[in-house]
Amino acid sequence: MTPQEAVNFVSENEAAIVDIRFTDLMGTWQHFSIPANHFTVDKFEDGLAFDGSSIRGFQTINESDMILIPDASTLFMDPFTDVPTAVVVCNIEDPLTRLPYGKDPRYTALKAEEYLKSTGIGDTAFFGPEAEFFVFDKLAFSTKPEHSFFKIGSSEAHWESGDENTDGFTLKQKGGYYPCAPNDKLQDLRTKMVLNMIETGIDVEMHHHEVASAGQCEIDMRFDSLTVMADKLMKYKYIVKQTAYQHGYIATFMPKPLYGDNGSGMHCHQSIWKNGDPTFFDENGYAGLSETARWYIGGILKHAPALLAFAAPTTNSYRRLVPGYEAPINLMYSARNRSACVRIPMVSKSPKAKRIEFRAPDPMANPYLTFAALLMAGLDGIQNRIEPPKPLDKDLYELPAIERAGIAQTPGSLRATLHALATDHEFLLRGDVFTKELIESYIEYKLEHECDAVDLRPHPYEFYLYADA
Repeated sequence: MTPQEAVNFVSENEAAIVDIRFTDLMGTWQHFSIPANHFTVDKFEDGLAFDGSSIRGFQTINESDMILIPDASTLFMDPFTDVPTAVVVCNIEDPLTRLPYGKDPRYTALKAEEYLKSTGIGDTAFFGPEAEFFVFDKLAFSTKPEHSFFKIGSSEAHWESGDENTDGFTLKQKGGYYPCAPNDKLQDLRTKMVLNMIETGIDVEMHHHEVASAGQCEIDMRFDSLTVMADKLMKYKYIVKQTAYQHGYIATFMPKPLYGDNGSGMHCHQSIWKNGDPTFFDENGYAGLSETARWYIGGILKHAPALLAFAAPTTNSYRRLVPGYEAPINLMYSARNRSACVRIPMVSKSPKAKRIEFRAPDPMANPYLTFAALLMAGLDGIQNRIEPPKPLDKDLYELPAIERAGIAQTPGSLRATLHALATDHEFLLRGDVFTKELIESYIEYKLEHECDAVDLRPHPYEFYLYADA
């Protein structure tokens, strides 16, 4: 879509407002709105000004002026606003140099795709994330010096079975995978989410209830190229939260809101193509994998601790990445095996379906940075022919201790992954895909505003353990 076609799109859809959106360093959509008559072709050249110092992880106050350049290909009509509103996603530029902004996550994703082409290894990286989420009836929380709590309400949850007002159809703990209504109470809500996604240009393949009892769901999108898929995931999360909100629910992509039940992951399917052909397939390779795919896996597993700083980016992420909850903590690869960190799906014999699935990420990840980092790690594996550990076709959760001892596992905290990123990021800097400034700003923000902030506060369970001492 050209800039003129974008302006025509707004007019043809009778939009009164155009919503201007971009993604901050931590992966949240930010926005402001302009009257449709001000959305003109010159905005695609001159841009729209905003205060970069007010966006977390971006500019200092003395260098606050930044501009947004709309990307015409991202236009869609917002399905939620009362007044017809078109939405456009923007890239960020410096107003003085007119160069793309080095800490713009979307620009990082675009550079990763260009770097792939420059290597000659391929010309397209496809990604297919499976973002899980929870839908609660109620959610309340508070954190103050003198008290803290959270409280979740869900008519599906197993703990509601003793309530005299329950309808009698709750889900057992870890019992949410595929039961029909009336246990699955969210069928219609998920369908409305899907229809909203389709209306905005997302190709949805299926939706279903997930394993955890209190409203865990999944909606699967068809794979797409790296940056386009990241755009779609931002749209996906917006639609999930807005649809839930408009129907009186609260949706959250927090990876581990419930103790004792499964957390929400975002398994990332990945493949590289060249000249319209898949490069990950070899009928003679293990699980049908080519050497290229095997080395790609080698890069992912080698750099996994650093990658998780982007892919599992919260302190809460490491409540999910623990043994016992189907969490992919073992840095191994295997065919069909969901206990391995990298799984090779075996559901099709078609070379076009051959891909690898990295199972450690969760949906709090900034998709632009995460997909770009995964691609860069995989390319490092291919360029340096990094061999992964031998595949192990066993239930890795149930291995005897002597076998399990030799298997590397994901780090146990966000702080540990940030330290890994601080020491292992050279592979991200190639082709200027990531910048040192972006990585340093990201680490600094996460350590101060998340790791330190959580570590300094007493935990309610500590009172149970220690208050009577």
